[in-house]
Amino acid sequence: MLVFACCMSFALFYPKALLANKPAVSIEAPSTVEKGSEARIRIVVTHQGNSFMHYTEWARLDVDGKTVGKWEFTRSNRPEDATFTREVKVKVSKTIEVVSEASCNVHGSAGPIKATITVGD
Repeated sequence: MLVFACCMSFALFYPKALLANKPAVSIEAPSTVEKGSEARIRIVVTHQGNSFMHYTEWARLDVDGKTVGKWEFTRSNRPEDATFTREVKVKVSKTIEVVSEASCNVHGSAGPIKATITVGD
C-alpha cells in the first residue's frame, strides 16, 4: 500500500516524468555548399519531461569525428524548453559527415543521427 501511495504522489507532483522519453535529435544543414564556404548547422533536440528530476543532460555535434559543439545541462541549468536548438557554423572545404546526439540524465540516448554536407562544383 505504501508503494502505491508513493507512486501516486510521484505521478501527482511530477506528471511530466511519466511521459518521459529519450531525447530525439534532428540536424538542419544544407546538403550541398560551395567549397570554402561556411555552412550553418543547427540541431533540434526534443525531450519531453524536462523537469528538475528529469532533463536533457547534454547535446553534442561532431563534424568528421571532431566535436564542434557540446552543450551540458544540470538540474539548475536545464534547456529552455522541451524542444530547443543549438547552432554552429563550419567552414567546408570537402564533403563532411555531421553527427549529433543528446542524452537524458535518466534514460540515456536514443543514439546518434548523421547527415552529410557535400561540396558542389
